[in-house]
Amino acid sequence: MENTDRIVKIGSRDFPLGKRTYVMGILNITPDSFSDGGKHNRLDEAVEHALRMEEEGADIIDVGGESTRPNYTMISEEEEIERVIPVIEAIRKRSDIPISIDTYKSQVADTACQAGADLINDIWGLKFDTRMVETAVKNKVSLCLMHNRKAIDYNDFYKDFISDLNTSISIALDAGIPTDKIIIDPGIGLGFAKTYEMNLYLLGHLERLHELGYPILLGASRKSVIGLTLNEPVDNRLEGTLATTVMAVMKGCQFVRVHDVKENIRAIRMTEAILQQR
Repeated sequence: MENTDRIVKIGSRDFPLGKRTYVMGILNITPDSFSDGGKHNRLDEAVEHALRMEEEGADIIDVGGESTRPNYTMISEEEEIERVIPVIEAIRKRSDIPISIDTYKSQVADTACQAGADLINDIWGLKFDTRMVETAVKNKVSLCLMHNRKAIDYNDFYKDFISDLNTSISIALDAGIPTDKIIIDPGIGLGFAKTYEMNLYLLGHLERLHELGYPILLGASRKSVIGLTLNEPVDNRLEGTLATTVMAVMKGCQFVRVHDVKENIRAIRMTEAILQQR
């Protein structure tokens, strides 16, 4: 893990970099998520699941109201707001844990921030909705900028990939987002303009992303690259996810976004203990 004195600010909490790998627990409020769609649609069930992830050691809760699986169906801003806002408000009443809103729509993000969200997790890296960066500035929240593009049309995959992320970072910086409020995400997944081989390449070369100078979040939990590698359905990909989490720790990623918080934290702690002795 990289040693640095830098800090990422998310809500009222500071996340010192280089100390350990932090865990973002996934809370999908969707009937059609590729992994756990429909499991946490009821308000009480969603909140209890969030609090259970916090009890298991999650550092951030990532609330999403629209599935981003391959070939997902886009929903209206109004429907997405109706799904996520009651959950964010209810979590905030019972916990001060940082909350992330997983959306690429500025109206959803703005409403979520007013309800208590501390971070905007944008799968389009500020490129889908031009008002998103203004929303982040207005609400003084942090940003997670994920790599994505409309099609797999690279001239040189890694060079273009880095250029895309740099564009997202520049949009944030030019709008006045402080550097300590920016996180980058390589965007693992077949739905994010990457082939199976491209996903494996990024997982194997995560350390190269440090050249951008921002903390890295890896979101590979239960993703299609794991399913294709192991030939396993989405609900049987824990071991594959743990392997990606261990790789993330070894290659200096500061955050991982996962469904199975307890198991991933155990894998992180074991990996970190070994690395510290090394």
